Amino acid sequence: MIGSVARRAAAAALLVLLAGCSSWQDVPGYYWQSVAGHLAIMRAARPIDALLADPALDAALRAKLERAREIRRFASEALALPDNGSYTTYAELGRPFVVWNVFAAPELSLRLKEWCFPVAGCVGYRGYFDAGEAERFAARLRADGYEAFVRGVPAYSTLGWFDDPLLSTFVRYPDGELARLVFHELAHQVLYVRGDTTFNESFATAVERAGIERWLAAREAAGGDRRPREEWERFAARREQFVALLKRHREALQAAYATPIPDDEKRAAKRAILGALRRDYEALKAAWGGWAGYDRWFAQPLTNAHLASVASYTEQVPAFRALLERHGGDLPAFYAAARRLGELPATERSRALAALAATPAPAAPPAARAPGLTARRIGAGD
Repeated sequence: MIGSVARRAAAAALLVLLAGCSSWQDVPGYYWQSVAGHLAIMRAARPIDALLADPALDAALRAKLERAREIRRFASEALALPDNGSYTTYAELGRPFVVWNVFAAPELSLRLKEWCFPVAGCVGYRGYFDAGEAERFAARLRADGYEAFVRGVPAYSTLGWFDDPLLSTFVRYPDGELARLVFHELAHQVLYVRGDTTFNESFATAVERAGIERWLAAREAAGGDRRPREEWERFAARREQFVALLKRHREALQAAYATPIPDDEKRAAKRAILGALRRDYEALKAAWGGWAGYDRWFAQPLTNAHLASVASYTEQVPAFRALLERHGGDLPAFYAAARRLGELPATERSRALAALAATPAPAAPPAARAPGLTARRIGAGD
């Protein structure tokens, strides 16, 4: 049940992935689509246990829901992630993505345009439940002189305002990727720092990586096969190579824009760098045996917004991994320490994270040490 519609509608208007405003004139329509879109998903959600009790349930979906239930239980019992109703229900959406995010940047800059709102602070994207609305907003940004692109996303977090459901947009992912996503989104319920996307996403990425290692180790210790680990390691290696590819070309663009040359020369350098990015991606695909997992990223003309949008998601992961190691792999202690970092002023927080990142890397991932850790519930603390 959704409960008090008025109360939850007000909460929905503050969702981190779906809020912001470009002008006071479009506030009512934008917030309405955020509220209506999210509440429609909540109405579509059905308890997983009830679905599994239906003998007519599709066999492939049944297998995925059973795996998701196992992953969800592991998240709370072994990773100290919130023990609440999130990911205990399932919603069939009938579309490839739940939300379409719009990113924008100037022609000769990698600085994303930001939108600000009361709870989450400022973020460099604006989300829509309808792909057409997202494309129309991107067109408006282009008319204002920005480069913009639209990217579909399979999941988002309401930071504990709602019990987020499993969605048809990601439930059929390979087991390791499904576990990673659930751990990542639950991590946002543990800790969220207003207006600091780099901190929030790096923290959640560090949690997901520790979580997936522990989940895989626990499955193998219980006699499970190694296929999920092999799939995950292959996926993770390719993702790391792809991110390194983007980082290399993003740095080249940044250097070109910082050079004191005429704008026409900067534009020429930009065309050359983005062209090289496409060619290098094709070479990477060939090395992967033709695996085309990131083709969708290149479906639209490449822009500064593409490269700027991936700049911050893993930047501080080494610092958080070092913090976890400092606490001996104890996740509750790690969460508490991360919260203390989040309470620091932004400049002090950045300095502390930089110092942590300079810590020598451990010889082995801390995740390998305690696959069976059982912890009490950690509340959803923003």
